[in-house]
Amino acid sequence: MNITETKNVAFYTLGCKLNFSETSTIARSFENEGFNRVDFSEKADVYVINTCSVTENADKRFKTIVKQAQKSNADAFVIAIGCYAQLKPEELADVNGVDLVLGATEKFNITDYLNDLTKNDFGEVHSCEISEADFYVGSYSIGDRTRAFLKVQDGCDYKCTYCTIPLARGISRSDTLENVLQNAADISAQGIKEIVLTGVNIGDYGKGEFGNKRHEHTFLDLVEALDKVEGIERLRISSIEPNLLKDETIDFVSKSRTFVPHFHIPLQSGSNHLLKLMRRRYMRELYQERVKKIKQTMPDACIGVDVIVGFPGETDERFLETYNFLADLDISYLHVFTYSERANTPADKMDGVVPQNVRKKRSKMLRGLSVKKRRAFYERQLGNTLEVLFEGENKEGYIHGFTENYVKVKMPWNPTYVNTLHLVKLTEIDEDGLVRFEFVNEK
Repeated sequence: MNITETKNVAFYTLGCKLNFSETSTIARSFENEGFNRVDFSEKADVYVINTCSVTENADKRFKTIVKQAQKSNADAFVIAIGCYAQLKPEELADVNGVDLVLGATEKFNITDYLNDLTKNDFGEVHSCEISEADFYVGSYSIGDRTRAFLKVQDGCDYKCTYCTIPLARGISRSDTLENVLQNAADISAQGIKEIVLTGVNIGDYGKGEFGNKRHEHTFLDLVEALDKVEGIERLRISSIEPNLLKDETIDFVSKSRTFVPHFHIPLQSGSNHLLKLMRRRYMRELYQERVKKIKQTMPDACIGVDVIVGFPGETDERFLETYNFLADLDISYLHVFTYSERANTPADKMDGVVPQNVRKKRSKMLRGLSVKKRRAFYERQLGNTLEVLFEGENKEGYIHGFTENYVKVKMPWNPTYVNTLHLVKLTEIDEDGLVRFEFVNEK
């Protein structure tokens, strides 16, 4: 690529940790081509927006972000990549200011498309049939946060009736164990203390490339091998399906050197009727068992839950089933998603559509329950001595950090603590819901 002067590139990431890891890897490919990375709020020659399609809101935000880029530099070359770019490339190409849209396989070759940065009258589309996304590209994020997101798996073979991800990312496929360990070692060499494992369905780890469904290694093999990587202080499992979180993994995490007692397990509904309509691969009883097993093995473990409200067929009774099920479970917080209709999904054609105002009200109820759950979990941690990893951002005069079991703490800003680990005793919950502490025999 012949670019005589150094060009600036900026990135904006919508959606999940997996997107963040891929943005970071794509950014490094730009740096290798001589680009200088700047913040998205600054003037750049190229703006790359990594899109998400999980909710309608993520779709709408795309236009706002394009406008933001144009405000910084009306002549900038604007590129859309990611899930929404794969699902609806023409729609994104039609957005005023967008020059290039790259699908699931093309996004990792993004710099090949940059020989000419002249603005296009119309967005140019390069996308594939999703069946062609049958190879694996590893990625990890570095430099954006104290923690690194390490991608170990991509795509999904599950057919949940509300989800577009298999259409946007293709079949389930995994990185080789050797490559994951090499990436983890690279992250460790940068002085990063914590790695979060990420993917679309990481419990399915082991499926090979090109639709080869034979598992070379299992998820348990992966965590056992990663536990031995030198220099990494903490490993965190980001999100894992309840039916794929096995007893052996829970037992291993409880005794592990680096894996922390924090699990994020999607539930989606506490109603077995709705779980069947969603085509989830478990019933609520299995979910209950997973929570019980974790708490028996690690009483102080933090458990986060994904839940969808307003799915077609969610009557008042079925919503209350979910609410009461969650209220009785020993969990720590909720991620609440309001169901939004997605084209080309079976749920989009289902009966029993829940009115928007009812979805909103139910969402508010579950968010309120999440606040109570988090508070109760934090209260049970007071008096405990835990290890905190401090983050890198000055937030209104405070530095924040997380304990191994994901309790968020704060103290007055002090840059010398960034990316360092300290033993602390949790003392009280502040009015903002975060926890204050005192240091224990400083390391």
